[in-house]
Amino acid sequence: MMLSGDDIEALLVTFKLAAITTIALILLCPPLAWWLAHSRSRIRPMIEAVVALPLVLPPTVLGFYLLLVFSPQNAIGAGFESIFGHSLAFSFTGLVIGSMIYSLPFVVQPLQSGFVTMGTGEIEAAATLGMNRWQRFHYVVFPMTKRSFMLAAMLGFAHTLGEFGVVLMIGGNIPGETQVISIALFEHVEALAYDQAHALAGGLLILSMSLLIFIYGFLQQNERRWGYW
Repeated sequence: MMLSGDDIEALLVTFKLAAITTIALILLCPPLAWWLAHSRSRIRPMIEAVVALPLVLPPTVLGFYLLLVFSPQNAIGAGFESIFGHSLAFSFTGLVIGSMIYSLPFVVQPLQSGFVTMGTGEIEAAATLGMNRWQRFHYVVFPMTKRSFMLAAMLGFAHTLGEFGVVLMIGGNIPGETQVISIALFEHVEALAYDQAHALAGGLLILSMSLLIFIYGFLQQNERRWGYW
């Protein structure tokens, strides 16, 4: 069955959301992952627990509290609305922020593992050669951990594709703006439009399976080359 116009819009919103969320997390997470990999601070277990919280917290719980924070009745939500002229709740911007929080551990943890594996010897050698922090990251850290960056990006993107509870709570169901694939699918099931539901569900299943096969194939190839991840 062919997808309807609303379904195509939901697909576009979903891929746009996943792409923006993944790019933002890949840019923002490396300093946090590096700190978690090398810090001996007493508060590190607490920070690690906060980062990993979306792995165990029901998405609707996270979405509910984010909705309260984004509300114009809250200082953060009111400040955003006064600056940008629209509410953070039930907006695409709110979806991006919520998705970044919900997908955070799927990006931070692979990066953290990569930074732990590489050690600090090469970084110290680069520092003795006079490289600044940016040069050390560009010429030493990134080339040695680029596989971790690729895995983090793939996991973050794949996880964002399947979001439901968080995006429904903070974004609602606005076609063309906050309606993603999972919400459109739920709407079809509620309306007993199973043919349309099959079209969306089948496409998402194939896409998700393809991404997972690619990820696990990537990991297996890496293990054969290096013997570890």
